[in-house]
Amino acid sequence: MKKIKIKGMSCRHCAAAVKKALSEIDGVRNVNIDLLSNEASFEEEKPVDPAVIEKAVHKAGYEVV
Repeated sequence: MKKIKIKGMSCRHCAAAVKKALSEIDGVRNVNIDLLSNEASFEEEKPVDPAVIEKAVHKAGYEVV
């Protein structure tokens, strides 16, 4: 399970937007968002470029820190 810290999430809508963005990446599955720790965790079915993950989170309106 891989974890990333995300800046800017404050509600369930935020969490849902990030979860959707990450779930749409080819090779990413089982996305979970923890609002208390501002973390997203997920499994990679195959290696995923961190830049692709950051771009998807940024496109959803948030920032990987």
